[in-house]
Amino acid sequence: MDWVKTGQGRRDDMVREQLKGKNIVITGASGGIGAEIAKLCAASGANLVLLARSIGKLQLLQGDLQKRHYVKVDVFQLDVSDTEQVQKVFGEIFASVGYIDILVNNAGFGVFREAHEVTIDEIKGMFNVNVVGLMACTSMVLPKMRERRFGHIINIASQAGKIATPKSSVYSASKHAVLGYTNSLRMELADYNVLVTSVNPGPIATNFFEIADEKGTYVKNVQKFMLKPQYVAQKVVDSMLTKTREINLPRWMNMGSIVYVLFPRLFERIGRSVLNQK
Repeated sequence: MDWVKTGQGRRDDMVREQLKGKNIVITGASGGIGAEIAKLCAASGANLVLLARSIGKLQLLQGDLQKRHYVKVDVFQLDVSDTEQVQKVFGEIFASVGYIDILVNNAGFGVFREAHEVTIDEIKGMFNVNVVGLMACTSMVLPKMRERRFGHIINIASQAGKIATPKSSVYSASKHAVLGYTNSLRMELADYNVLVTSVNPGPIATNFFEIADEKGTYVKNVQKFMLKPQYVAQKVVDSMLTKTREINLPRWMNMGSIVYVLFPRLFERIGRSVLNQK
C-alpha cells in the first residue's frame, strides 16, 4: 500500500532537514518549554547548547538526548542575570562549537502580586532575568550572526507583553520591554539575513507558576485554558529558520490584544474583572 504524507508530515520533514547539524543555544533549558524545545531539536539532528541555573537537570537531559538521538549536547550552568557570567559562558560556547545558528532566549520568571506588594528586589530580579539577561545573551551572538549573514534569534515573550493585567504590572512591563527590543532588533537585522521572532504564549502548564502564583489561585482559575508545553515547543521549532514574525498562542487570546489596541478604554472597563484572575 502506498502511503501519502500529510501536510504536517511534509512540514515535519522540512523542519528536520533544515535543523540537522545546526548549532542551537537554549536558555532556561532545564524544564518547561525550554526542555521540550531541546527534545524536538535533538530529534531533528541539531547540535545543542543548553543553559540554565540547574546544572544537574541539564546533565540529566543531556544524557537522555545523546542516548536517544546521537547528537552533540553541551551544557553550561548560567544565571542570565549575571552579565559577566553570560560573557564567560558564551566565550566557552564559541570555543566549543565555533558559531551559533539559533538562539532561543527562554529563561524568565514572574511574580504575580499587586504593584505595591512587589519588593524592589523582585522588580530588579524580573528585569535582570527577563530583559537584561535576554539582551546580554543576544548581544553575544549578534556580531557573528551579522558577519555570517545568517542566524535566528527567538525571544520567548508573553501575551502579558501585549495585554497588561492586574497583579502582573512588573512582569507585564518586563515582557513589554522584550517585545519592544525584539521588534527593533528585527528591523536592524533585516539587511543581514538574520531572523528575529517573538513568541507570545498565554499561560503554560509548567513550574513557572510555582513562583509566580504562590497561592495557586491563578492556575485554578485558568487551568482549562492552559497551553501544553509540548504544543508551544512544537510551534517554536516549526518556526526556526523561517521568516515568522510572531507566534501568538492561543489565537483567541491574541484577538484580545488586537481589540485592546483599538479600544483600550472599553477593553479595560469591561475586561478588568475577567482579567483579574490572579
